[in-house]
Amino acid sequence: MEKKILVAVDDSTHTVNTVNYLSTLFAAAGEVKLDLLYLVSSGQSAVDAAWQGPEDEIAQLQPDARNRRDRAEECVKKAARRLGRNGIAAERINCRVLPATTGVAAGIIAAAKKGIYDAVVIGRRGLSKLEEIMLGSVSTEVIDKCHEVPIWVVDGEVNSNHFLIPVDGSFQSLLAADHLGHILGDHPIAEITLFHSSAMFTAGHATAPRNFYESFGRDWCEEHLSRPDSTFHGPRQILVDHGFDRHRIKWLHTFRGIEPSRQIIRQVIMNKQGTIVIGRRSGHINKGIFRGISDRVLLMADKVAVWVVG
Repeated sequence: MEKKILVAVDDSTHTVNTVNYLSTLFAAAGEVKLDLLYLVSSGQSAVDAAWQGPEDEIAQLQPDARNRRDRAEECVKKAARRLGRNGIAAERINCRVLPATTGVAAGIIAAAKKGIYDAVVIGRRGLSKLEEIMLGSVSTEVIDKCHEVPIWVVDGEVNSNHFLIPVDGSFQSLLAADHLGHILGDHPIAEITLFHSSAMFTAGHATAPRNFYESFGRDWCEEHLSRPDSTFHGPRQILVDHGFDRHRIKWLHTFRGIEPSRQIIRQVIMNKQGTIVIGRRSGHINKGIFRGISDRVLLMADKVAVWVVG
């Protein structure tokens, strides 16, 4: 099954990190297509139609707008060339440049909802964690406002093919495993750790099979979610059903620490894992002053990719 991924690019080093990360994952996966999108900040809605129109229309743009568009075009082509050098065939890459008349984050969200993508990828810009909280960022806004499509945030250089999926018996953790399985399927070298922390303040989830019938089917749920170890077994079986080798999927249960998100980050650092795949609750749920675990993981993530699946 072909997968389509929207990749937000710009002229920063964070795009280089994102491109290299995607190359590591998908150089050998011919069914994955990458749609590179550069959104140029612009308050001139009148020029929208001209940005991707015929050359005679583009020529009518004001010099500043035309220069910004040309720089963006070259940036996207540069990212595509890097993907090509890293083993991604040209026919798997599509390049677009559009004006962001309502803001870059809003443009990414609009494109994500319109294009029926399997995921949206954003390279985190060089804001400090405090700056992200005080000033906001494109990645933060996209994650907060776009719940229809999984969002991948790439923070720094990420070269590892080791994945960590936090699991707790919830529907969200099963969705995270299903998303990873759908995207990578029978990936030849990916290794996965299913991680559960019984740290203080962790909300427990009793895995009642009937709660998952609609999404995974009655027979499957009764077989795989009725076991004492279903917190781990259920997500693993989903991955196996997608084609993963069960011998490259391990379980890890810790009883140490006082807060799950810190334990997740700690495990990633200790085991040199490159990607966290984490489920999140629906956007309409009030997460309170301390927000959700996925929010806190994103806040603490450094030199790791975080896939947020809702």
